Amino acid sequence: MDVSGSGLSVQRVRMDTVAENIANAETTRTVEGGPYRRLRVLMAAAASSGRDDSAGGVRLVGVAADEGPLKQVYDPSHPDADEDGYVQMPNVDIASEMVDMVTASRAYEANAKALAMSRAMVRDAIDILT
Repeated sequence: MDVSGSGLSVQRVRMDTVAENIANAETTRTVEGGPYRRLRVLMAAAASSGRDDSAGGVRLVGVAADEGPLKQVYDPSHPDADEDGYVQMPNVDIASEMVDMVTASRAYEANAKALAMSRAMVRDAIDILT
């Protein structure tokens, strides 16, 4: 149950991060200055609390900005255009973000089903014992 629970919480953060990326796909000015930078979720295997060396689920390491190159778009009428008419746009690719959203959503669903099955098995075991 802990493994599925950790997967649920990390995938929820991942879906929220993808939603933020999509919402800021056109943001050319941020509080920090410059265009928005795509965020990515950093995950790692969580150590098991049991006696064996198997993985104990997943843990959130953090959310970090993607330092990949920004897009250059020619739009001399844009208020953030440079002297050559180019605007630095966020490094967000909507198609990639949608793939990430579907992947995170499917992983969330799989963890929810695994958690439900675990609960049902525990409930059945208690019924057998009583």
